[in-house]
Amino acid sequence: MVDAFGQPFGQGWPQVADLLIALVLSTGIGLERELRQKSAGMRTHTLVGLGAALMMLVSKYGFTDVLGNGVSLDPSRVAAQIVSGIGFIGGGLIFVHRGAVSGLTTAAAVWLTAGVGMAAGAGLPVLAALTTAAYFLVVFGYTPLVNRMPGSKYAPSTLVVSYRGGQGVLRRALGECTDRGFVVRHLSADRSDDRPADTDGGAVAVTLQVQGKGSVTELAAALSELAGVLRVSAEDTNVAPG
Repeated sequence: MVDAFGQPFGQGWPQVADLLIALVLSTGIGLERELRQKSAGMRTHTLVGLGAALMMLVSKYGFTDVLGNGVSLDPSRVAAQIVSGIGFIGGGLIFVHRGAVSGLTTAAAVWLTAGVGMAAGAGLPVLAALTTAAYFLVVFGYTPLVNRMPGSKYAPSTLVVSYRGGQGVLRRALGECTDRGFVVRHLSADRSDDRPADTDGGAVAVTLQVQGKGSVTELAAALSELAGVLRVSAEDTNVAPG
């Protein structure tokens, strides 16, 4: 049994179309990760999706020449192995630093891209396209929604740090925020007296709006232990220096 190219069945235009669909959809997912400068970008996602589609096509058509005479195959076994193999790639994208976990969304995107490639290779382009569209809905539509949730770890938090000016406290405080995985979105300062900013002993109150996956309470406690810090308040939690 031969196909459009005079080759064994399974190498015709429909299979080429399946590979192209997987290529386009997985590239779209990877482009979004690339623009966000994630650890796995466009090339990784494209290769994952295209490879998954190829393995599905091999599973479906690659053994037609040996079927018969008591030989039977289960195409779903290859699909199961794809799912297992993608877990190793996803696991390598997840990092834990000081209790903060990063890379989970990118690992999930790789896993989903493999699924999109498998659907395309299985001849289910509608499901592959709808899943890709759902991916963009989640990453673009859910982000502002999650950021507005008060209890979300991605929601900004406000810290008010009072310290003695002229001792480099603010620089150390910002460094502590960065080391703990927080991004300072906004900073404003207010001196409690009329002394110049470089005068030792002048009390300064700085309001920091931070965003990150770590514990704001632990960050406040760490800031309170810095030399020169007088007081730190995080929302309803007041932490005195130790």
